[in-house]
Amino acid sequence: MAIGEICSRVVTFVKTNDSIVTSTELMRKQHIGSLVVIDGRDGKNIPVGMFTDRDVAVGVVAIGLDPALTTVGDVMSPELVCVREDAGVAEVMALMRQKGMRRLPVVNAAGELVGLIAADDLIRLLGEEMSDLAKMISGGEHREKQLRRAAGS
Repeated sequence: MAIGEICSRVVTFVKTNDSIVTSTELMRKQHIGSLVVIDGRDGKNIPVGMFTDRDVAVGVVAIGLDPALTTVGDVMSPELVCVREDAGVAEVMALMRQKGMRRLPVVNAAGELVGLIAADDLIRLLGEEMSDLAKMISGGEHREKQLRRAAGS
């Protein structure tokens, strides 16, 4: 299954020159702890970073920066890892594990932001798959019992 089939297609994002105050207000309003940072040149939403509540805590508050004068670009997470929407689930899980990241922007072939995949999305998918497998096992056992009853064994 391609990651583009299960990622969230509604992504809240900010730009590098947005203020910490504006960005954290958006996070509070949306009840989220991270934002994709985009470069909006040429009308395309190209991801350039991630901004998290941890960036606020350790990059602004802990060192006494003024959030009204500090921009997202000043403190956003420097390493950006994106996945293509045609990447497989196992590939994305391995990348998340390797990089220690719980959320990854999903991009199309042109590098434009099309979604966000979170570890929670993958856990939900795997849980559903495991449930389906359990139902298959139960169904097979039930079917076998019916066949044995019908055969008189």
